[in-house]
Amino acid sequence: MIELETKSEHQNGYILECCVDSVESALAAEKGGADRLELCSNLVIGGTSPSLALFQQIRKHTNIRIHVLLRPRFGDFLYSSHELSIIEKEIQMFRDAGAEGIVIGCLKPDGNLDYDAMNRLIDHAGQMSITLHRAFDMCKDPFRALEEALSLGIHTILTSGCQPSCLDGIDLLRQLDERSNGKISIMAGAGINRNAVQLLLEQTPITAFHMSGKKIRESQMQFRNSTVSMGIPGMSEYEIWETDPQEVAFVRQLLPRG
Repeated sequence: MIELETKSEHQNGYILECCVDSVESALAAEKGGADRLELCSNLVIGGTSPSLALFQQIRKHTNIRIHVLLRPRFGDFLYSSHELSIIEKEIQMFRDAGAEGIVIGCLKPDGNLDYDAMNRLIDHAGQMSITLHRAFDMCKDPFRALEEALSLGIHTILTSGCQPSCLDGIDLLRQLDERSNGKISIMAGAGINRNAVQLLLEQTPITAFHMSGKKIRESQMQFRNSTVSMGIPGMSEYEIWETDPQEVAFVRQLLPRG
């Protein structure tokens, strides 16, 4: 077993970010050695904006760096004026609460990055770190999106290389990192585990990794009504997905240490 320990955000330039949607997962990620959190709700549908109460409860129990995903709904990244206003308010709310970063992404109908909407949101972020999330993977032209992200002053792009998993997109990840020329961090996500990270370290210059490290915890409910589904059909109401600190630790061990 790997010894679990808390690490600072930077270790020789390598970053391990964990995507979490509960206090339990946040504390497990920190225990496993994560450098920072991407905080969201509803991770099972790709993540939506978390509540302020969830952020505050995590902050109460840990000092780990928190970047907050701001996504007002499930589905595409083409947002109405009302939805953009909601994201603006959320940026202000989490900035005032002390979040270190935000994770955002907006697209236009033609599949290009919505530069104006992104610029509008970034203006509200002040000195917060900005991550362009996997809306990037739904872009029509990833190299154009990269150049626009650079122009916007975005700090990080979270991407699987426009493929279902980071290993499927490994060639594009390598190209994006090379084209970024160190001006923006290309963070590999989707399918990140110890095996994927080993291959990425061997075959790309990527130094930032994004994982959830989820395991299924059985519900403690004794009475169970198996005929009713409260959400997505086919998903058990009695399985709880939480970050496994050991899986985080396995990945953290692979990354070079300062």
